[in-house]
Amino acid sequence: MANTESAENYLETILVLSKRLPVVRSVDVATELGFKKSSVSIAMKNLRQKQHITVTDAGYIYLTDSGREIAEMIYERHQLISSWLVKLGVPEEIATEDACRMEHVISKESFEALKKHVFHT
Repeated sequence: MANTESAENYLETILVLSKRLPVVRSVDVATELGFKKSSVSIAMKNLRQKQHITVTDAGYIYLTDSGREIAEMIYERHQLISSWLVKLGVPEEIATEDACRMEHVISKESFEALKKHVFHT
């Protein structure tokens, strides 16, 4: 199933927040991304419909297996690409911004080749 960059960013943000917070709510996602809560609510509805998240009656957001798989893939790409760019001499802030864009468009094959190269040099 094709995912939009926006959906991938939301899933990655939920994953990152779940590592820092006991529970994740829409307001936490909105604060982290600097978005309006109404925009986040619409995105959460779409992610629920795609069965990438579940939301409890209390408003706690949890990744489903498919949502976690996507989030972890994007997060791994982000971490590896940004650290690789920093090692190449790119300032950390720029490396992070570039990694955010690159993580969504790089093919699986190219990322695997990059990962193999980075970990073997």
